[in-house]
Order: sequence, then structure tokens, then C-alpha cells
Amino acid sequence: MEPRVKIQDAQPAGWKAMFALEGYLATTEVSKTHKELIKIRTSQINSCAFCIDMHTADAIKHGETAKRIFLLNAWKETDVFTEEEKVVLAIAEEITLIHLNGLSETTYQKAKAIFSENYIAQLIMVAVTINAWNRIAISTHLPVSR
Repeated sequence: MEPRVKIQDAQPAGWKAMFALEGYLATTEVSKTHKELIKIRTSQINSCAFCIDMHTADAIKHGETAKRIFLLNAWKETDVFTEEEKVVLAIAEEITLIHLNGLSETTYQKAKAIFSENYIAQLIMVAVTINAWNRIAISTHLPVSR
């Protein structure tokens, strides 16, 4: 793929705003595991090679196992993820696939039984932010590192 516009050069204020969202996410209570599961799974759904590459590497650095990463596409069909992680992944998927009705009441109620409203809001912000990054990376043909 041919490279396209570099948002960071063409629209530095917009790029800076995206990084400000990342800075905010770094201050949240959301665990590194939850963040990376959301970022990887969302990037898989959106077919964002750049972000899948980046976030699988980050997850491994933070102690995630290859087995769990390999099984992430089939998280509903395995017991390697905790019930808490399954709710986090459901939130990520439903927000990413918003055209299929968005975050369902069932998933939201499961989240409320496990997490505080503050944590749920932060999970939503992680999902929204990675979806935005996916769209930037795909639209501009950000290359996967070699």
C-alpha cells in the first residue's frame, strides 16, 4: 500500500488531541490487561494491522501470553479468559460494532455487577479511542513495523 497523508504533519493539533486521549487513558484505573485486550480485539474486528501489531507487542511486554492472544478471536468459545475479561471484551465488541445496536443492556448490566460506573466509563473511553486510532491507521495506510 502506498503511504497517504501523515495526520501528524497535516493536522498536528488533531494528532496532539488523539495523544491527549492516550494520556488520559494512562491515568485511568483500567488495568493494562483490560486495555490491551480491548485494543487488540477492537483492532482485529476493524482489521487494523498496524494496531494489532503494536498492541500484541505491548500486551506481551505487560505479561500477556501468546496463547490468550491467539485465542482472542474466539474468546466466547474458550475458558482462558475470566468472566470479568469476557465482559470487557463484550463491551469492546459491541461498541466497535455499534451498527449492530451498540452496547447492549445485557452487557451493560453484567458490567455494572462487576465494575463501578467510573470503571465502565473508562472502559468505554478505551474502546472509543482505539476505534478512532484504527480509523486513522487504516485510512492513512500506517505501515506495520518490520
